[in-house]
Amino acid sequence: MFFDKIQSKIQGRAKLAETVAHWKAQGERIVFTNGCFDLLHFGHVHYLAAARDLGHRLVVGVNSDASVRRLKGPNRPIQDEQNRLHVLASLACVDAVVLFEEDTPFDLIAALKPQVLVKGGDWRPDQIVGADLVLADGGEVRSLPFVEGHSTTGIEQKILGK
Repeated sequence: MFFDKIQSKIQGRAKLAETVAHWKAQGERIVFTNGCFDLLHFGHVHYLAAARDLGHRLVVGVNSDASVRRLKGPNRPIQDEQNRLHVLASLACVDAVVLFEEDTPFDLIAALKPQVLVKGGDWRPDQIVGADLVLADGGEVRSLPFVEGHSTTGIEQKILGK
């Protein structure tokens, strides 16, 4: 039964566009973020909870396996896209997750038109893909600080003994 709720949060683009339109019609503020979320850790959870606090609904775009390999190299992702989608969908602060194949979520952001666009602290707001779209619609773009000492790369290096 709980798994059905998790499954319902994983949506394709068309269904998610309908869901987001419904939420907006109810006056809810939509926050969007994206990433690989390969090995979910405290830094991710803290970041996602902080992003959710900026609105009523949090939508997470998740890079496909092929996209992660292009961005991070041949040894990534460690967790496949279905695992990553399900783990993110199980978080209470996440309202919907959607997979995207492209290297950036620009087309997804254009389709969903969130009111708030969020990325982690290594991105300045003017570097965030889709910022121009969100700002043109009167929305907000935020870069949230990292939690020091928590990264997927750090975990990977620890596992490898480096």
